[in-house]
Amino acid sequence: MSRVIPSEELDDCQAWHVPEVEGGAGGQRPLTARQLEAIQDQARREGFEQGLAEGRAAGQDEFSSRVALLEQLLGAFANPFEELDEGVEQQLAQLAMLVARQLVRRELKTDPGQVIAVVRAALAELPLASRDIRLALHPDDIGLVREALSMGEDEQRIHIVEDPVQSRGGCRIETDTSQIDASVESRLNAIIAQVLGGERQTDPRDEHDS
Repeated sequence: MSRVIPSEELDDCQAWHVPEVEGGAGGQRPLTARQLEAIQDQARREGFEQGLAEGRAAGQDEFSSRVALLEQLLGAFANPFEELDEGVEQQLAQLAMLVARQLVRRELKTDPGQVIAVVRAALAELPLASRDIRLALHPDDIGLVREALSMGEDEQRIHIVEDPVQSRGGCRIETDTSQIDASVESRLNAIIAQVLGGERQTDPRDEHDS
């Protein structure tokens, strides 16, 4: 049941109005979607730049560590690299010896009589008064050399000795006072030493390769 309020009672009452809502606290308007996106982009950029700077610092430290390690490795390898030239020279000499030996063998198969010229050249290096000459030859060369020496005076003062270790095409001469190594290997060593500009020590395998 409704009640009518007298006008004299209304004097003490104040009219109520719907309050006006202002945008945001402190009178600020709410951020737009574009502004929010811009703020997020800025935050991401700042974070990226900070991470990039930290990454660069970490990367620089790692790079410095790797450089130091590389310097240590180079220092450790310095001596082997210094010895590389000598090692390569020896390998080249061995390769040249192998190739030359094969060429000599092929040439001797074509003309086995070349050993005669080698023997005569070696004998010519002996003193004229040499006696008791011992000539060591490969068994397959003895027949050719003996036949050649029988045509002159050399046969009477030379004793031919069979030497299976001697390579075909070479010889070794000994007397009481002299010794001449005219083996294939020694001649090849002399040639290679001249090519390489220095003396090369004879490989023991060369001396016994028949």
